[in-house]
Amino acid sequence: MSKNEVSHAPFSYDGLDRVMHEKARLGLLTSLMAHPKGLAFADLKQLCGLTDGNLSRHLQVLQEAGLVEVTKGYEGNRPHTTCRLTKTGRRRFLDYLAVLERLVRDAAKAAGAQDASASPLHILRA
Repeated sequence: MSKNEVSHAPFSYDGLDRVMHEKARLGLLTSLMAHPKGLAFADLKQLCGLTDGNLSRHLQVLQEAGLVEVTKGYEGNRPHTTCRLTKTGRRRFLDYLAVLERLVRDAAKAAGAQDASASPLHILRA
């Protein structure tokens, strides 16, 4: 899409990446953003309310997209899996969040100033 076509489609939100936009993956990315050194598989499972199988599958999708790295090893005699955002994953997630913020502002503006001023979304009052 050319720059001119994008300017005629202000609500296309091309920056919304389908890999990140799924609810569970959004939760995983947010959890990992809050823990830059990474999180253990069990901790991610608890934070995001996922089963082992669901977490594994979502991590696989994020890993294939280059957003997350998964390191498997041992702590003592027990298997230990650590997950963390890649540098690319962190940058892409921040870009994604900027698009979401624009979407929220646009929606609030479309809803009208009186609705936006009563909104509990404090980011709209900036």
